[in-house]
Amino acid sequence: MEHIFDLIVIGTGSAGSIAASQCNHAGWKVAMIDSRPFGGTCQLRGCDPKKVLVGAAEIIDWTQRMKGNGLASEGQMNWPDLMAFKRTFTDPAPEAREQKFIESGIQTFHGEAAFLSEDQVQVGSHRLKGKNIFIASGAKPTPLPIEGGEHLTYSDAFLELDQLPEKIVFIGGGYISFEFAHIAARAGSEVHILHRGERPLASFDPDLVDLLIQKSQEIGIQLHLNTEVRSIEKQGDQFIVKGTHDGTGTQWEGGLVVHGAGRTPELEHMDLEKGNVASESNGVTVNPYLQSMSNPRVYAAGDAAATEGLPLTPIANMESHAVASNLLKGNHIIPDYKVMPTVVFTIPKIASVGLTEKKALQMGYDISINKIDTSGWYTYKRTNEKYAMAKVIIDKQTKRILGAHLLSNEADELINHFATAIQFDLTTTDIKKMIYAYPTSASDLSHMLQD
Repeated sequence: MEHIFDLIVIGTGSAGSIAASQCNHAGWKVAMIDSRPFGGTCQLRGCDPKKVLVGAAEIIDWTQRMKGNGLASEGQMNWPDLMAFKRTFTDPAPEAREQKFIESGIQTFHGEAAFLSEDQVQVGSHRLKGKNIFIASGAKPTPLPIEGGEHLTYSDAFLELDQLPEKIVFIGGGYISFEFAHIAARAGSEVHILHRGERPLASFDPDLVDLLIQKSQEIGIQLHLNTEVRSIEKQGDQFIVKGTHDGTGTQWEGGLVVHGAGRTPELEHMDLEKGNVASESNGVTVNPYLQSMSNPRVYAAGDAAATEGLPLTPIANMESHAVASNLLKGNHIIPDYKVMPTVVFTIPKIASVGLTEKKALQMGYDISINKIDTSGWYTYKRTNEKYAMAKVIIDKQTKRILGAHLLSNEADELINHFATAIQFDLTTTDIKKMIYAYPTSASDLSHMLQD
């Protein structure tokens, strides 16, 4: 049976939902497709559930820092209870989201979406024809050329573990490995991170990463750089990871081996060639309006689109708003990637927005760099936080803030203030004029900008 729609949306995360809802509100007939429970990665198996776990780990860290400074004992994490609490957020979400779509008149389909032609998509026994098609399918773990790769646990499965193993090995030195490692270490697991390069978290300021590594090692996380993983073998209820470290053969043992080595667009089963939808390694090939370069009926956003945007939910949402407007009014909005704040939810957090020191110099700016150890400031000293640093990149001529890089337990909130400053071309003088409530972390901003 063929169904005809004004818009077919592949993917039900926040990006897909935004465009679908806006077009539906404008009177379009809209279909939404997902092969997994409705809601997408961030809500169900990414950002949101992860931060629930991070919250518990932060409390453990807080009690460890304050033991002997007003607290008599450290906290202890109960993993099954924590997972039960996490599920109070994730379990109701798919049905609630799908029901919201249905009540608004959007038709929903479950299954893999595959192109049949430039304007037709097959989902199970249903054939859908769309005047427009929006691909917002997100990303999946990048396949790794490792013997025994079937033994890898992915991030979504980690977030569903009923019990946490005593030993865990993470492959890759990016966001996922570091965030989950900090959670697992606070829960009492022995943790190893295996990273093939010389520097983990390569997109972040190296001075701040070095400080985060110190904290990670202090809590027992063992980081192995220049490490190549060759194979994973199952022995009883344990896994043996074999590889080389600095060229020498070695191995690690754990009850869980977690894939944290990057993600790739979720496009594999869509038969894009049948839809005349060109793609590349980082997603559907699109023009500045997020429209397919080869099939003008098709748009893409988020992790599924080859854009300069970072693979972050707020970026996908911004792109989806642009897609919806371009669909409804014709191409007229180009996404603005000037400001892309990003946070690694380790403990402490590391956050970044704008230009790095290296990038600013490459672009020819005459810069001043305010690099400050903030661990002695009241904001951090009052909770015995010994790892806190700020690095702010300032244009000497205009006094505009070009970039900010933070490490602290307040970094996730503070980085948004710097994002606002960069977006609206605020100068250090502008920010120093602001009156902030005190004592708060935001009241530290002007002190980070002293000449």
